[in-house]
Amino acid sequence: MLSVSKVLPQGHGLSAVLVRRAPSVELDWDVRQKSRFDATDSQGRTLGVFLPRGSVVRGGDVLVAEDGSMIRVVARPQPVMVVRTCTEHGSPFDLLRAAYHLGNRHVALQLEHDHLKLEPDHVLAALLRRMHLIVDEANEAFEPEGGAYAGGGHGPEDHQGHHDHDHDHGHDHGHGHDHDDGRAHDHGQAHAHDGGHGHAHHGPGHDHAVSSTQEHVHGQAEADPREHGQAHGETREPGAGERPDGG
Repeated sequence: MLSVSKVLPQGHGLSAVLVRRAPSVELDWDVRQKSRFDATDSQGRTLGVFLPRGSVVRGGDVLVAEDGSMIRVVARPQPVMVVRTCTEHGSPFDLLRAAYHLGNRHVALQLEHDHLKLEPDHVLAALLRRMHLIVDEANEAFEPEGGAYAGGGHGPEDHQGHHDHDHDHGHDHGHGHDHDDGRAHDHGQAHAHDGGHGHAHHGPGHDHAVSSTQEHVHGQAEADPREHGQAHGETREPGAGERPDGG
């Protein structure tokens, strides 16, 4: 068995002639989204692929074996559903709406300019047809989106534009958020977070949904707890040196 532990996305850095001459291996999407699998290339060699966890292999990628040999990956055609708009009764917006609903269901989805592609599912097919979309069955290569936070994966669009954006999604309290009402919410103020709460901003006069287990101080002095209790009609025992009548 020939061990493979490296993948070059779209043969990056290799000449096109060298890639074309390399032996190939056909893999469907179910295999290509795994980081550990066995396969047989076009020369009959058995490959033992051991990639970093979370890796996704795309059609056009090049696997590099331990002996330095290269194997070109071909996306094997597989059963898929191809979804298009109805030219008579629909509009391009129908396809956008379908992508939104399928995304909410975490469906692996290939996005194209004029159609969507997903793995066969009769329930989803019925849903899409109720949305006045045309659903056809086909046998084609499947290259679904990798997702905004997919680790180690590279979607079909990334091959062309390589637009991987590295975002720090941690909550940095040293910066302000610009809101659509033109005001900035200064997180440099005192925030004692108890972890994992969300801010619900709704434009001007937005509500601030805050967990009861945190302190949210916005530059205002906290009211005296004794005054807070008195405001709700509570009574307290007179302190030392005080008369019962409050004098």
